[in-house]
Amino acid sequence: MAKKSANYQCTECGYEVAKWVGRCPECQAWGSVEERGAPNPALAKVAAGAPSAPARPIGEVDVETARARQTGVPELDRVLGGGLVPGAVVLLAGEPGVGKSTLLLEVAFRWAARDGSFGPSLYITGEESAGQVRLRAERTDSVHDQMYLAAESDLSAVLGHIDAVDPGVLIVDSVQTMASPKAEGTPGGVTQVKAVTAALVAAAKERGLPVLLVGHVTKEGSVAGPRVLEHLVDVVLHFEGDKHSTMRMLRGVKNRFGAADEVGCFELHDSGISGVPDPSGLFLNRRRQPEAGTAITVALEGKRPLLAEVQSLIATTSAPMPRRAASGLDSSRVSMVLAVVEKRLKIRLGERDVYTATVGGIKLSEPAADLAIALAISSGAQFMPLCPNMVAIGEIGLTGEIRRVSAIGRRLAEAMRMGFTTALVPPDPGPVPDGIWVREVPDLATALHLADNRNYAEQG
Repeated sequence: MAKKSANYQCTECGYEVAKWVGRCPECQAWGSVEERGAPNPALAKVAAGAPSAPARPIGEVDVETARARQTGVPELDRVLGGGLVPGAVVLLAGEPGVGKSTLLLEVAFRWAARDGSFGPSLYITGEESAGQVRLRAERTDSVHDQMYLAAESDLSAVLGHIDAVDPGVLIVDSVQTMASPKAEGTPGGVTQVKAVTAALVAAAKERGLPVLLVGHVTKEGSVAGPRVLEHLVDVVLHFEGDKHSTMRMLRGVKNRFGAADEVGCFELHDSGISGVPDPSGLFLNRRRQPEAGTAITVALEGKRPLLAEVQSLIATTSAPMPRRAASGLDSSRVSMVLAVVEKRLKIRLGERDVYTATVGGIKLSEPAADLAIALAISSGAQFMPLCPNMVAIGEIGLTGEIRRVSAIGRRLAEAMRMGFTTALVPPDPGPVPDGIWVREVPDLATALHLADNRNYAEQG
């Protein structure tokens, strides 16, 4: 008898190959290619069946059932695009200890503390006991009669709790600890995670129940499990933060109901977690006297402008290879800016250690921070303080020119609100708000000359 033909498929991205390989040619994942049965041609022929509901003009479709419902946590609602949509499945990923469970416990409490029109909240924990979660809830003052708690790791038991409680929102902490009796493998494996997530998505769509899933992350910072997990859910959020700082950033990665680049700011403290509606001042270190090696920029996180301070330290070294270190900044962009500063401004940095960092734990990755990085490095290398109350916004090209960036008007409005009076921006910035002195700089040399605090009185 001829052997049944088979093909191989990557469990991460779904790419199919004719024979087994150790590394997927598409997504470059190791050990993700598994054998799959060949497709049956008979299954491709599907007869037409009766539709569950007739098609209607789009203008007659009721949208009230799909309106977002606020969670009671404004910063989370901001990232979600207004709140939780009925039937939406949200995946919240983050490193251990960053505060995922604390945030979702706050969501469960705020949801339950409402007038009851949206139903109670159901919190399923698979990593902790019910007593441990209760102790955390008491510590954060998040206990309510309409909050239901269950410690389960079996998917069938979770679905039973949904039938018994009939909640308005479901929280599962975490999806990697749940196991389906109909799927093979251990909890957290590829097969189990896919089966559990698919079942919870089906239950959410059938009942119009918003579901919040906690997901683990890998050492690289990506969501653990198969890549198809991110395709199954409607929203993917990343909860980020430095363990040495109380600041936490909630970033939207995927959102079917709103903007996918929004950012929410939180502060983690002993009594729980709270939103920070105005975080700009947290990333600044305001001084009475200007100091060399510092520059202020306005970063755009989603639609939110945030003021951030860039610092640099230039030190002479006797080592054959000078050290280059960056904290909170993209090291590759810092290296590029160093090369431009040394070449275009004739500032020798080849025999010096260069340290660059941001203040407050914020991470800057957009090109708009290039000008502030260059000014901070140049200021630190020449012991030259920059103008007080000045922000620098712009991308730097390899020839030293300053390029335009997006939303300059919105950035300048935030800088003016925080008390800054001067701004260095690229040429032709577009409409800018009144009340702030805007200086257009075509290249890095001009920007450094105008930023020099010794020339500030002459400029005025």
